Amino acid sequence: MKLFPKAVYRTQGWYRRLTVPQFTVVTGLLVIFAGTLIISTPICSSAKVGFWEALFTSTSAVTVTGLTVIDIGEDLTTFGQVILAAMLLIGGLGLMAITTFLQGFVVRGTELRCRLDRGKTLDEFGVGGVGRTFRGIAITATVLILLGATVLYLFGFNEIPNSGERLWVSIFHSISAYNNAGFGLWSESLQNYRSNWVVNLVIMTLVVLGGLGWRVTSDLWSNRKQLQRKNLSLHTRLVLRTSFLLTLVGAIGLLITESLSQGNFFSQIDWPERIITAIFESISSRTAGFTTVPLSLENISDSGLLLLMTLMFIGASPGGTGGGIKTTTLAALMAATRSTLRGQKDVVIKNRQISDKVVLKAVGITLGSLLFVLAMTLLLGIANNFAEENTFSFLEMLFTSISAFATVGFDVGVTHHLGHFGQLILILGMFVGRLGILLLLSAIWEAINKERIQRQNRIRYPREDLYV
Repeated sequence: MKLFPKAVYRTQGWYRRLTVPQFTVVTGLLVIFAGTLIISTPICSSAKVGFWEALFTSTSAVTVTGLTVIDIGEDLTTFGQVILAAMLLIGGLGLMAITTFLQGFVVRGTELRCRLDRGKTLDEFGVGGVGRTFRGIAITATVLILLGATVLYLFGFNEIPNSGERLWVSIFHSISAYNNAGFGLWSESLQNYRSNWVVNLVIMTLVVLGGLGWRVTSDLWSNRKQLQRKNLSLHTRLVLRTSFLLTLVGAIGLLITESLSQGNFFSQIDWPERIITAIFESISSRTAGFTTVPLSLENISDSGLLLLMTLMFIGASPGGTGGGIKTTTLAALMAATRSTLRGQKDVVIKNRQISDKVVLKAVGITLGSLLFVLAMTLLLGIANNFAEENTFSFLEMLFTSISAFATVGFDVGVTHHLGHFGQLILILGMFVGRLGILLLLSAIWEAINKERIQRQNRIRYPREDLYV
């Protein structure tokens, strides 16, 4: 009888030794593995879904990407779709938020320094505020998802005669949209609802609200009675401004590039539908993954695909349900570039000085993400060389790599035709992209060089100039 308590104590001791990045990685892997086992059972899926297909789908769901090698509406049972929706909620509401919440139970009695470390690593939470913040995130998500599902049920999916089916379709797509997942119950995504303004507006609204992040929505709600720029934090103003500009530039850019390219899909639809489609794709490309356009090299011009890749790589905002390098990272880099060109010593945004640590983090995230995407594309190219058929162009492989890493889910017809090696690359890309390149590298570095890190924190080196 004493063996079981000892085993539990040893397990708890193992978890206590994990740092926050390591704990997040381990928990993410456990959730993906559990989801894989559940989805691969006959009660959740058809015989077409084996362990590999379940692993790919589970990873895509937990990382809220939307890439899939199966037909969600056909190959998963209703119960399997419910499990998939639950995994979207786990991944979308913030894998890091949930792991921190769980860590509060596992790491009892930790020192104050460790609690402060958690607060710094996961910038959405302060000391002792994990439970309250998580409740706020859950309540906000529940209200918005239910509102979106209600509107879709009453006014969006009216052509579905069965009320039960219509209700589930509305709930599933509302969950998927708010979590920026891009999973749909139809293989053609939302292409059949291109001219349905209700569906377009509801999906776009949920995608934007989910991608803004908890800190922004909380700030807006706290200042709802006196909603003025001066009352909002710098973070909120930057996120709103950058998100609006990216959406505007993306929509106008798509209208220009696709209207000038004769013979593609955009030229076949009228202007009102063309405008709403451009806005939808501009919003969705920043990690949502829904599409009302058949994505392929034949339907979208090369310049349009390049614009979509840029929007995908930037992604959503910190603390949101999307991926990418984040809008604030882009804002910090642009401000640093402006300061450099002006010969200024400090980086200033809206009369506020940005610390060097934030700028260095932005540079590290961007460079690390870019190198990782290039490595993914290189490996896909190697896998493509051994493929007997369905060879893909460099643009298709780069587009798919960015889509996976930025957890977007846009697919130009590559994912289904990749072998297991190529799909494994996408699995790794989705996992790394959702957790964040710096967090994952930090987890690995701390595991390998823990003593060296502690020693380096006490060392200061002499300064020397470097010409660039």
